[in-house]
Amino acid sequence: MARVTRGKARRFRKFLVTPYQKEALALLKPPENITVSEWAEKYRVLDSKTSATPGPWRNDKTPYLVGVMDELCSPDTEEIIFVKPAQVGGTEALLNMMGYAIQQDPSPIMAVYPSDILGASVVANRIRPMIYAAPTLRERYHEMGSSISELQFDGMYINIVGSNSPSQLASKPIRFLFLDEVDKYPGASKKEADPISLARERTKTFRNRKIYVTSTPTLKIGHIWKALEEADQVRHFFVPCPHCGKFIELKWAQVKFPDEGMSYADRAEFAVYVCQECGAIITDQHKPRMLRYGEWRTVQENTKYSRKVAFWINTLYSPFVRFSEIAKEFLKSKDDPDAFQNFTNSWLAEPWEDTKLKTNADTVMDRQTETAQYLVPPWAKLLTAGVDVQETSVYWTIRAWGDYWTSQNIAHGQALSFREIEHIMNLKYSRDGEGNPLVVSLALIDSGDNTDSVYDFCANNSDWAAPSKGASHAMDTHYRVTKVNKPDSKAYGIPLILIDTGKYKDMIAARMKRKNGNGSWMVYQGCDREYAEQVTAEHKVNVKSGTRTVQEWVLKTSHADNHYLDCEVYAMCAADMLGARTFHLDAVEIEPRKEAKEPPTPEENWIGQNEGWLQGE
Repeated sequence: MARVTRGKARRFRKFLVTPYQKEALALLKPPENITVSEWAEKYRVLDSKTSATPGPWRNDKTPYLVGVMDELCSPDTEEIIFVKPAQVGGTEALLNMMGYAIQQDPSPIMAVYPSDILGASVVANRIRPMIYAAPTLRERYHEMGSSISELQFDGMYINIVGSNSPSQLASKPIRFLFLDEVDKYPGASKKEADPISLARERTKTFRNRKIYVTSTPTLKIGHIWKALEEADQVRHFFVPCPHCGKFIELKWAQVKFPDEGMSYADRAEFAVYVCQECGAIITDQHKPRMLRYGEWRTVQENTKYSRKVAFWINTLYSPFVRFSEIAKEFLKSKDDPDAFQNFTNSWLAEPWEDTKLKTNADTVMDRQTETAQYLVPPWAKLLTAGVDVQETSVYWTIRAWGDYWTSQNIAHGQALSFREIEHIMNLKYSRDGEGNPLVVSLALIDSGDNTDSVYDFCANNSDWAAPSKGASHAMDTHYRVTKVNKPDSKAYGIPLILIDTGKYKDMIAARMKRKNGNGSWMVYQGCDREYAEQVTAEHKVNVKSGTRTVQEWVLKTSHADNHYLDCEVYAMCAADMLGARTFHLDAVEIEPRKEAKEPPTPEENWIGQNEGWLQGE
């Protein structure tokens, strides 16, 4: 406050600024105008406990992360997808985005990890050390009000959730959603949506939401690869060749090493990268400079208004891994399917797909015959059916069978009640041409859902219907007949068929590939596309089971319908039970066995060999 006096200089009285006034002024101060990568280089300090290069963050160590991190600042981008190999900094980029949000744009954050245990470990070993090492984050952190699953800050919180906890995923509204290693998340159940969908729902109330999804890929049907395929824009990292100056994308096919004559380790030591543009040799010494001047380039764009941007990179770009190490890993793993899958996923950042049993809807549509719906082909000897029971409806299929497993679907559909199923299965189906009509000899009905209703229905129709159930594990045989062991059910004691569904899916897929004719798996003329899509909704891929890798039939896309495929499995099992495997032997005439002559005695042998002794010869 100033006081003015005539003829004298103006004097001011100084007032002290109280701490609460300083805090109020600090809150009014606008955030710095910096990007995520600039924030990281200015404030982030790496801890020696978790980093091989502790100390201040330096963008020039991993230049390819700059574009990924700074995409968070793009006003048009809503979702960032980072498909990466192991150990190239995907999680560190996530932590930098998290620290940036805490300091520059405080808003509710949810970070989702494959499990609660892993989430707690990340908090203890990664997030809290990052907070304590950065003064600007530490001063905003409310340690007393925080827990292992929820960290409190000025004007915001971070919710740490395991993807195996659906109730927590659907608990709070959030603006920033960070999803780490999504391909390790558990799948969806019938009662809950998949973890990623549940987490996304929490961001609906924020129009300026930001989602970061990262993972090493596993299968083509995995979360991260599906996210990349559905992205509006896909970007790859291009680097300049040190010899010709042209920008190239580092690809595994260009890594060259001696073919033979040495051990794997020695061959790998000679590994170099050959430029696909000029053919010059690129070594590990060239890589740091190439990365420094590298840039992300769009390789696929599905719309001009990109909301979802995907980034993809492989281990060849890693400044911490030599070309020889990658070559050695390839040589060690190429003959071992389990190890080679790890190399494909964790080093090349590509999805693993190793299956000979691939089917698609077009293949099914190509299997249409000239026989119309509801007509039995002239070669058919038997009709069987499969029924898949859902909560609100029942899917069914009827298939004709002939010699050598030749078969054709003659009808399929969706019924609303068991009464309708009973009517359909008791109809007579005319032949396409001369011959007596056929009825369904056996229908296997899935008893997994509405078990009591299925048991009662089969008990009332035991002359043509039997309950069935998919086996929980692979069996030595295709099916096994047991009995319903439910004393209070009218079906008590009737046959219950346990089915190794994988074996029959193998058979269907293999025969589906055969051209129409003897031994083929066919459909009627005018078959609908929905049936074709459902019958081919699964494919067989390698899946990790503990320490082993096994091949299993899995859905190609999550939440796809496969009801007609299940129906066809039940119909084939029913045909197997009724002897369809040996139909072709019925027409084979077996010649009567000739009676074997008694072998001659030693005396008779001697006489035969010495017939002249009677004549004195």
